[in-house]
Amino acid sequence: MFHYVSFRAIGALLTALLISLAIGGSFIEKVRLLFACKARPFTPESHKSKDDLPTMGGIFIIGVVIFTSILWSNLADIRVWIFLFTLVGFGGIGLWDDWYKIKYNSGISASVKFVLQWFIAGVAVLLWLYFCNVSPAITFPFFKNFNPNIGFLFIPWAMFIIVATSNAVNLTDGLDGLAIGSLLPNFIIFSIISYLAGHCAIAHYLHIPFACTAEIAILGSTLVGASLGFLWYNAYPAQIFMGDVGSLSLGAVLALMALMAKQELLLLISGGLFVFETISVIIQVFSYKYRGRRFFKMAPIHHHFELLGWQESKIMIRFFIISLVLSLIALITLKIR
Repeated sequence: MFHYVSFRAIGALLTALLISLAIGGSFIEKVRLLFACKARPFTPESHKSKDDLPTMGGIFIIGVVIFTSILWSNLADIRVWIFLFTLVGFGGIGLWDDWYKIKYNSGISASVKFVLQWFIAGVAVLLWLYFCNVSPAITFPFFKNFNPNIGFLFIPWAMFIIVATSNAVNLTDGLDGLAIGSLLPNFIIFSIISYLAGHCAIAHYLHIPFACTAEIAILGSTLVGASLGFLWYNAYPAQIFMGDVGSLSLGAVLALMALMAKQELLLLISGGLFVFETISVIIQVFSYKYRGRRFFKMAPIHHHFELLGWQESKIMIRFFIISLVLSLIALITLKIR
């Protein structure tokens, strides 16, 4: 039964969840002083109450994912190692940034962070293309016969998807449980899609490209279990924050899952909440620059609702519901082609 993807996927999910619940409390106690942080600048005054809570909980998530992946995945599949490389690579960038914020009250420069993100994304994409014989065609939702082959341009396209999703999730990480709660439905849906795409008969029936993504379904299930375990401690009122080490890495591997399943454009639907958060920042910047006033009370958009008087827990739950609905819509588009 260890050969069955479904069995290993469920086993990976439960393992990651149980490990998280078993050692999460002791991890928080150990890092409480070492990783204590101040509330982010340009956030509502109410966030001052979050001072001295530990951050960099993403280290915990990444550790659980790596251990569980090694335990349940087929390590002969190069996609597993590309996935873990991306997770650790983006996590390393976030770790550096988080540590500078704790040590010097200011993270690394945006340009350095951006260059490093593109470098890690480029290495991951090139390894994937070289070892996995990937088609440079793009699959469009709703249009089963429209699959343009963009050739060499697929490399910067895939890199852009990874970097953009990573930063979009990072922007969403501003309230207790918000980012991880919004990621959960996406991890679940793309685990399902990876499972479906990895079975030739099912992929043919759904008119989606066949891709050898069975192991990605297991890695996705691992992310689901680790995310649920982290949410246990990150839900309002949070005991720990994931930090950039968590948000950057989790956003990057979500994008990689979508790319490997050849369904990256579905991220515009399932990850619509992350898109909306990013657009709110862009609108705010342009409005202030060219109109001299803010469009929202504060950006990203979750702070706007917070200043309208919504409780953090209410924002988190409502955004989770939105993310879940969008993810389900993305899933049903596989048949609407």
